[in-house]
Amino acid sequence: MSAAHPLSNLQQELLKLYSSDIPEADLLHIKRYLAKYFAFKAIGEADQIWDEKGYTNETMNQWLNEDEAPYGNKDSN
Repeated sequence: MSAAHPLSNLQQELLKLYSSDIPEADLLHIKRYLAKYFAFKAIGEADQIWDEKGYTNETMNQWLNEDEAPYGNKDSN
């Protein structure tokens, strides 16, 4: 029986890791490490887009102070 969605290389490596008896504290450390890795990766990509579009701190301040932000609750006026 073949899987419709094969496991990614990361999933395969994690399964190998989880097949051994790792202390709970080590698992927590690994989870935190992975979370930081992906967070820093996302921040780097966001910074690249920010630079490509020429955004500045003033851009962010304008977005934060818009009267009708596209993401807010319109009923809160």
